[in-house]
Formats: sequence, structure tokens, C-alpha cells
Amino acid sequence: MLLGETGVYLLMAVVSLISTLAVYMAVRERDLVKAVIYSALQSGLYTTLYFLLLAPDIGLVYIPVAVGLIPGVLLILISKTERWERE
Repeated sequence: MLLGETGVYLLMAVVSLISTLAVYMAVRERDLVKAVIYSALQSGLYTTLYFLLLAPDIGLVYIPVAVGLIPGVLLILISKTERWERE
């Protein structure tokens, strides 16, 4: 590998931290469209973790479902309701 074992672990830690921040932002966001975007970002980062954990088959299935299909359906549902969450 190009990074070496320590580099892979460091990259996994950074990706995990960023995905945790994306989950936090998705939960705290009042604008539902932005929350869906944060959720898709988190899913993309999880896909990166799958590839780093040497599970590319799971990553290749997870990309279209979690980054494409689910956010697309959620955006269609949001368009039929209100975009902003009430307090």
C-alpha cells in the first residue's frame, strides 16, 4: 500500500472523526435539505472506511444506496412537506 499500516489507521481515524461530525450536524440542522446532505456526506465517509477495511464489495453496494437512493427519496419527501423543522 502507498500509506503503510500506520497511515491507513490514521486515515481511518480522521474519516471516522469527520463522519461523526457530519452525523452531529445532520441531527442538529433545522433545514431538512442540509440535514440530508450531511447524511449523504456521512454515508460517503462510511464508504471510504469500507474500502480502507478491505471490503470493496460492500462499499460498491453502499454507494448507490446510501449516497444516491436514500437522499433522493428523502429530498422528494421533503419537497412534498415543509423544508424547515419547527421548534
